[in-house]
Amino acid sequence: MSQTVLVAGGAGYIGSHACLALKQAGYTPVVFDNFSNGHKAFVQWGPCVEGDIRSRVDLDAAFDTYNPIGVMHFAGLIEVGESMKDPLSFHENNVSGAINLIAAAKDAGVQAFVFSSTCATYGEPHDVPMDETHVQKPLNPYGRSKLIIEQVLNDLRELSGFPSVALRFFNAAGADPEARIGEWHEPETHIIPLAFDTALGLRNGFQINGADYETRDGTCVRDYIHVCDIAAAHVKALNYLLGGAKGGAFNLGTGDGTTIKELLDGIHKVTGRPFPVTEGPRRSGDSAMLVADNTKAFEVLGWRPEYSLENIVADAWRWHKTLRQSN
Repeated sequence: MSQTVLVAGGAGYIGSHACLALKQAGYTPVVFDNFSNGHKAFVQWGPCVEGDIRSRVDLDAAFDTYNPIGVMHFAGLIEVGESMKDPLSFHENNVSGAINLIAAAKDAGVQAFVFSSTCATYGEPHDVPMDETHVQKPLNPYGRSKLIIEQVLNDLRELSGFPSVALRFFNAAGADPEARIGEWHEPETHIIPLAFDTALGLRNGFQINGADYETRDGTCVRDYIHVCDIAAAHVKALNYLLGGAKGGAFNLGTGDGTTIKELLDGIHKVTGRPFPVTEGPRRSGDSAMLVADNTKAFEVLGWRPEYSLENIVADAWRWHKTLRQSN
Protein backbone atom coordinates (compact mmCIF):
# COMPACT_ATOMS: atom_id res chain seq x y z
CA MET A 1 0.00 0.00 0.00
CA SER A 2 1.27 3.50 -0.83
CA GLN A 3 2.21 5.95 1.89
CA THR A 4 -0.58 8.23 3.08
CA VAL A 5 -0.57 12.01 3.33
CA LEU A 6 -3.24 13.84 5.33
CA VAL A 7 -4.54 16.80 3.33
CA ALA A 8 -6.36 19.24 5.61
CA GLY A 9 -8.77 21.18 3.44
CA GLY A 10 -8.35 18.60 0.70
CA ALA A 11 -11.88 19.13 -0.62
CA GLY A 12 -11.19 22.77 -1.43
CA TYR A 13 -9.81 24.41 -4.54
CA ILE A 14 -6.05 24.09 -4.07
CA GLY A 15 -6.24 21.13 -1.68
CA SER A 16 -8.11 18.96 -4.19
CA HIS A 17 -5.53 19.67 -6.87
CA ALA A 18 -2.83 18.70 -4.37
CA CYS A 19 -4.65 15.41 -3.81
CA LEU A 20 -4.59 14.77 -7.56
CA ALA A 21 -0.86 15.55 -7.68
CA LEU A 22 -0.19 13.28 -4.69
CA LYS A 23 -2.06 10.41 -6.34
CA GLN A 24 -0.09 10.91 -9.54
CA ALA A 25 3.13 10.85 -7.48
CA GLY A 26 2.25 7.48 -5.91
CA TYR A 27 0.89 8.64 -2.54
CA THR A 28 -2.57 8.06 -1.07
CA PRO A 29 -4.12 11.42 -0.11
CA VAL A 30 -6.48 11.36 2.86
CA VAL A 31 -8.83 14.33 2.74
CA PHE A 32 -9.59 15.92 6.11
CA ASP A 33 -12.28 18.59 5.69
CA ASN A 34 -15.28 20.03 7.49
CA PHE A 35 -16.88 20.96 4.15
CA SER A 36 -17.59 24.53 5.20
CA ASN A 37 -15.97 25.59 1.93
CA GLY A 38 -14.95 22.29 0.34
CA HIS A 39 -16.97 20.02 -1.92
CA LYS A 40 -17.55 16.29 -1.52
CA ALA A 41 -17.49 15.97 -5.31
CA PHE A 42 -13.81 16.99 -5.16
CA VAL A 43 -12.85 13.93 -3.08
CA GLN A 44 -11.76 11.64 -5.91
CA TRP A 45 -8.30 10.28 -5.19
CA GLY A 46 -8.39 8.76 -1.71
CA PRO A 47 -10.36 8.32 1.51
CA CYS A 48 -12.08 11.16 3.32
CA VAL A 49 -12.47 12.09 6.98
CA GLU A 50 -15.06 14.70 7.83
CA GLY A 51 -13.65 16.70 10.73
CA ASP A 52 -12.51 20.09 11.92
CA ILE A 53 -8.91 21.16 12.52
CA ARG A 54 -10.09 22.92 15.68
CA SER A 55 -11.07 19.51 17.14
CA ARG A 56 -8.16 17.51 18.54
CA VAL A 57 -10.47 14.51 18.85
CA ASP A 58 -11.21 14.61 15.10
CA LEU A 59 -7.54 14.99 14.25
CA ASP A 60 -6.26 12.25 16.55
CA ALA A 61 -8.81 9.81 15.13
CA ALA A 62 -7.63 10.57 11.58
CA PHE A 63 -3.95 10.20 12.48
CA ASP A 64 -4.62 6.95 14.36
CA THR A 65 -6.60 5.48 11.45
CA TYR A 66 -4.35 6.44 8.53
CA ASN A 67 -0.88 6.96 10.09
CA PRO A 68 0.15 9.57 7.50
CA ILE A 69 3.82 10.13 6.73
CA GLY A 70 3.13 13.79 5.94
CA VAL A 71 0.57 16.56 6.23
CA MET A 72 -0.46 19.28 3.80
CA HIS A 73 -2.42 22.12 5.35
CA PHE A 74 -4.92 24.05 3.19
CA ALA A 75 -7.78 24.37 5.70
CA GLY A 76 -7.82 28.12 6.13
CA LEU A 77 -10.12 31.08 5.60
CA ILE A 78 -8.75 33.04 2.65
CA GLU A 79 -10.82 36.13 1.83
CA VAL A 80 -8.88 39.31 2.55
CA GLY A 81 -11.97 41.49 2.66
CA GLU A 82 -13.73 39.18 5.12
CA SER A 83 -10.66 39.17 7.35
CA MET A 84 -10.99 42.95 7.66
CA LYS A 85 -14.63 42.58 8.74
CA ASP A 86 -14.24 39.56 11.04
CA PRO A 87 -10.62 39.17 12.17
CA LEU A 88 -11.54 36.98 15.13
CA SER A 89 -12.86 34.18 12.91
CA PHE A 90 -9.66 34.26 10.88
CA HIS A 91 -7.47 33.96 13.93
CA GLU A 92 -9.66 31.24 15.43
CA ASN A 93 -9.46 29.08 12.30
CA ASN A 94 -6.15 30.06 10.71
CA VAL A 95 -4.16 30.36 13.93
CA SER A 96 -5.82 28.25 16.63
CA GLY A 97 -6.90 25.56 14.16
CA ALA A 98 -3.50 25.41 12.49
CA ILE A 99 -1.67 25.14 15.82
CA ASN A 100 -4.02 22.31 16.78
CA LEU A 101 -3.21 20.51 13.52
CA ILE A 102 0.53 21.06 13.93
CA ALA A 103 0.45 19.71 17.50
CA ALA A 104 -1.49 16.61 16.43
CA ALA A 105 0.91 16.01 13.53
CA LYS A 106 3.95 16.42 15.76
CA ASP A 107 2.55 14.06 18.40
CA ALA A 108 1.77 11.51 15.67
CA GLY A 109 5.38 11.53 14.49
CA VAL A 110 4.68 13.06 11.09
CA GLN A 111 7.90 13.47 9.11
CA ALA A 112 6.85 16.34 6.83
CA PHE A 113 4.48 19.27 7.28
CA VAL A 114 3.74 21.44 4.25
CA PHE A 115 1.93 24.69 5.05
CA SER A 116 0.09 26.72 2.43
CA SER A 117 1.04 30.28 3.26
CA THR A 118 0.66 33.39 1.13
CA CYS A 119 2.42 36.37 -0.38
CA ALA A 120 0.05 38.43 1.80
CA THR A 121 2.56 37.91 4.63
CA TYR A 122 4.82 40.43 2.88
CA GLY A 123 2.43 43.35 2.80
CA GLU A 124 3.36 46.37 0.70
CA PRO A 125 6.33 45.45 -1.50
CA HIS A 126 9.60 47.35 -1.06
CA ASP A 127 11.23 45.49 -3.93
CA VAL A 128 9.61 43.81 -6.94
CA PRO A 129 9.86 40.94 -7.57
CA MET A 130 9.88 39.89 -3.92
CA ASP A 131 12.15 37.14 -2.63
CA GLU A 132 11.84 35.23 0.64
CA THR A 133 14.05 37.72 2.53
CA HIS A 134 11.57 40.55 1.92
CA VAL A 135 10.27 42.10 5.15
CA GLN A 136 6.99 40.53 6.29
CA LYS A 137 4.51 43.18 7.37
CA PRO A 138 0.98 42.05 6.42
CA LEU A 139 -1.69 44.62 5.60
CA ASN A 140 -4.65 42.56 6.80
CA PRO A 141 -5.67 39.93 9.39
CA TYR A 142 -5.57 37.19 6.75
CA GLY A 143 -1.90 37.80 6.06
CA ARG A 144 -1.14 38.17 9.77
CA SER A 145 -2.83 34.85 10.56
CA LYS A 146 -0.60 33.09 8.02
CA LEU A 147 2.54 34.83 9.26
CA ILE A 148 1.86 33.73 12.84
CA ILE A 149 1.80 30.09 11.72
CA GLU A 150 4.99 30.52 9.72
CA GLN A 151 6.62 31.78 12.92
CA VAL A 152 5.25 28.83 14.92
CA LEU A 153 6.70 26.43 12.37
CA ASN A 154 10.03 28.29 12.41
CA ASP A 155 10.21 27.87 16.19
CA LEU A 156 9.39 24.16 16.02
CA ARG A 157 11.87 23.59 13.20
CA GLU A 158 14.70 25.31 15.04
CA LEU A 159 13.95 24.24 18.60
CA SER A 160 12.53 20.73 18.26
CA GLY A 161 13.50 19.61 14.75
CA PHE A 162 9.94 19.38 13.43
CA PRO A 163 10.39 19.50 9.62
CA SER A 164 8.17 21.92 7.73
CA VAL A 165 7.92 24.02 4.61
CA ALA A 166 5.85 27.19 4.18
CA LEU A 167 4.84 27.85 0.57
CA ARG A 168 4.01 31.49 -0.03
CA PHE A 169 1.97 31.39 -3.16
CA PHE A 170 0.83 34.37 -5.09
CA ASN A 171 -2.46 34.38 -7.06
CA ALA A 172 -3.71 30.83 -7.55
CA ALA A 173 -5.77 30.41 -10.70
CA GLY A 174 -6.70 27.88 -13.38
CA ALA A 175 -8.07 24.37 -13.02
CA ASP A 176 -7.35 20.73 -13.75
CA PRO A 177 -6.95 20.62 -17.56
CA GLU A 178 -9.37 17.68 -17.69
CA ALA A 179 -12.00 19.78 -15.87
CA ARG A 180 -12.51 17.23 -13.09
CA ILE A 181 -12.01 19.89 -10.40
CA GLY A 182 -11.51 23.64 -10.37
CA GLU A 183 -12.27 26.90 -8.62
CA TRP A 184 -15.67 26.79 -6.89
CA HIS A 185 -16.42 29.17 -4.04
CA GLU A 186 -19.83 30.06 -2.65
CA PRO A 187 -20.19 32.98 -2.76
CA GLU A 188 -17.56 33.56 -5.44
CA THR A 189 -15.21 36.50 -4.89
CA HIS A 190 -12.21 35.71 -7.10
CA ILE A 191 -11.59 37.70 -10.24
CA ILE A 192 -11.40 35.03 -12.96
CA PRO A 193 -14.61 33.13 -12.09
CA LEU A 194 -16.42 36.43 -11.55
CA ALA A 195 -15.32 37.57 -14.99
CA PHE A 196 -16.48 34.26 -16.47
CA ASP A 197 -19.90 34.65 -14.88
CA THR A 198 -20.09 38.10 -16.46
CA ALA A 199 -19.13 36.63 -19.84
CA LEU A 200 -21.88 34.02 -19.44
CA GLY A 201 -24.46 36.69 -18.65
CA LEU A 202 -24.86 35.54 -15.04
CA ARG A 203 -23.63 38.90 -13.70
CA ASN A 204 -24.38 42.41 -14.90
CA GLY A 205 -21.02 43.91 -15.74
CA PHE A 206 -17.63 43.69 -14.08
CA GLN A 207 -16.06 46.25 -11.74
CA ILE A 208 -12.32 46.80 -11.35
CA ASN A 209 -11.42 47.57 -7.73
CA GLY A 210 -9.17 50.57 -8.19
CA ALA A 211 -7.74 52.00 -11.42
CA ASP A 212 -5.52 54.71 -9.90
CA TYR A 213 -2.55 52.66 -8.73
CA GLU A 214 0.99 53.56 -9.80
CA THR A 215 1.19 50.74 -12.33
CA ARG A 216 1.45 50.68 -16.11
CA ASP A 217 -2.32 50.98 -16.63
CA GLY A 218 -3.50 52.04 -13.16
CA THR A 219 -4.79 48.63 -12.09
CA CYS A 220 -3.24 46.17 -9.62
CA VAL A 221 -0.46 43.89 -10.82
CA ARG A 222 -0.64 40.27 -9.74
CA ASP A 223 1.41 37.13 -10.35
CA TYR A 224 -1.10 34.48 -11.50
CA ILE A 225 0.13 30.92 -10.94
CA HIS A 226 -1.64 27.80 -12.19
CA VAL A 227 -3.16 25.71 -9.42
CA CYS A 228 -1.55 22.58 -10.89
CA ASP A 229 1.87 24.24 -10.60
CA ILE A 230 1.07 25.02 -6.95
CA ALA A 231 0.01 21.41 -6.37
CA ALA A 232 3.23 20.14 -7.96
CA ALA A 233 5.27 22.38 -5.66
CA HIS A 234 3.54 20.89 -2.62
CA VAL A 235 4.62 17.41 -3.70
CA LYS A 236 8.16 18.69 -4.30
CA ALA A 237 8.18 20.20 -0.80
CA LEU A 238 6.88 16.96 0.72
CA ASN A 239 9.62 14.93 -0.96
CA TYR A 240 12.21 17.51 0.06
CA LEU A 241 11.27 17.07 3.73
CA LEU A 242 10.99 13.30 3.50
CA GLY A 243 14.51 13.33 2.10
CA GLY A 244 15.78 14.70 5.40
CA ALA A 245 15.66 18.47 4.89
CA LYS A 246 14.65 20.73 7.77
CA GLY A 247 12.55 22.96 5.53
CA GLY A 248 12.02 26.67 5.13
CA ALA A 249 9.89 29.14 3.18
CA PHE A 250 9.50 29.34 -0.60
CA ASN A 251 7.68 31.67 -2.98
CA LEU A 252 5.38 30.13 -5.59
CA GLY A 253 4.82 32.42 -8.55
CA THR A 254 5.78 32.82 -12.17
CA GLY A 255 7.86 35.96 -11.72
CA ASP A 256 5.67 37.79 -14.25
CA GLY A 257 3.13 40.41 -13.29
CA THR A 258 -0.20 40.89 -15.06
CA THR A 259 -2.45 43.90 -14.57
CA ILE A 260 -6.17 43.47 -14.03
CA LYS A 261 -6.88 45.07 -17.41
CA GLU A 262 -4.41 42.72 -19.11
CA LEU A 263 -6.07 39.74 -17.43
CA LEU A 264 -9.50 40.87 -18.58
CA ASP A 265 -8.19 41.25 -22.12
CA GLY A 266 -6.97 37.64 -21.95
CA ILE A 267 -10.34 36.49 -20.65
CA HIS A 268 -12.13 38.30 -23.48
CA LYS A 269 -9.82 36.57 -25.97
CA VAL A 270 -10.24 33.04 -24.57
CA THR A 271 -14.00 33.23 -24.02
CA GLY A 272 -14.76 35.17 -27.18
CA ARG A 273 -17.35 37.03 -25.10
CA PRO A 274 -16.48 40.67 -24.38
CA PHE A 275 -18.40 42.23 -21.51
CA PRO A 276 -18.70 45.72 -19.99
CA VAL A 277 -16.09 46.73 -17.44
CA THR A 278 -16.38 49.67 -15.03
CA GLU A 279 -13.87 51.20 -12.64
CA GLY A 280 -14.67 51.41 -8.92
CA PRO A 281 -12.82 52.41 -5.72
CA ARG A 282 -9.86 50.56 -4.31
CA ARG A 283 -10.49 47.59 -2.05
CA SER A 284 -9.22 47.84 1.52
CA GLY A 285 -6.08 45.79 2.18
CA ASP A 286 -4.92 45.49 -1.46
CA SER A 287 -1.33 46.10 -2.56
CA ALA A 288 -0.54 47.76 -5.89
CA MET A 289 1.92 45.12 -7.06
CA LEU A 290 2.68 41.56 -5.97
CA VAL A 291 5.17 39.60 -8.07
CA ALA A 292 7.27 36.63 -6.94
CA ASP A 293 10.96 35.94 -7.18
CA ASN A 294 10.79 32.13 -7.48
CA THR A 295 14.55 31.51 -7.70
CA LYS A 296 14.76 29.73 -4.34
CA ALA A 297 12.01 27.23 -5.17
CA PHE A 298 13.75 26.42 -8.44
CA GLU A 299 17.20 26.03 -6.92
CA VAL A 300 16.23 24.14 -3.75
CA LEU A 301 13.03 22.25 -4.62
CA GLY A 302 13.69 21.85 -8.33
CA TRP A 303 10.29 23.40 -9.04
CA ARG A 304 9.43 25.54 -12.01
CA PRO A 305 5.97 26.66 -13.20
CA GLU A 306 4.91 24.98 -16.44
CA TYR A 307 1.66 26.77 -17.31
CA SER A 308 1.26 30.15 -19.03
CA LEU A 309 -1.38 32.79 -18.34
CA GLU A 310 -3.21 31.65 -21.46
CA ASN A 311 -3.20 28.07 -20.10
CA ILE A 312 -4.57 29.35 -16.80
CA VAL A 313 -7.48 31.18 -18.41
CA ALA A 314 -8.26 28.39 -20.89
CA ASP A 315 -8.26 25.65 -18.22
CA ALA A 316 -10.32 27.79 -15.86
CA TRP A 317 -12.82 28.58 -18.61
CA ARG A 318 -13.21 24.88 -19.49
CA TRP A 319 -13.89 24.05 -15.83
CA HIS A 320 -16.19 27.01 -15.25
CA LYS A 321 -18.44 26.14 -18.17
CA THR A 322 -18.66 22.57 -16.83
CA LEU A 323 -19.52 23.86 -13.36
CA ARG A 324 -22.23 26.23 -14.54
CA GLN A 325 -23.77 23.64 -16.85
CA SER A 326 -24.05 21.15 -13.96
CA ASN A 327 -25.59 23.63 -11.49
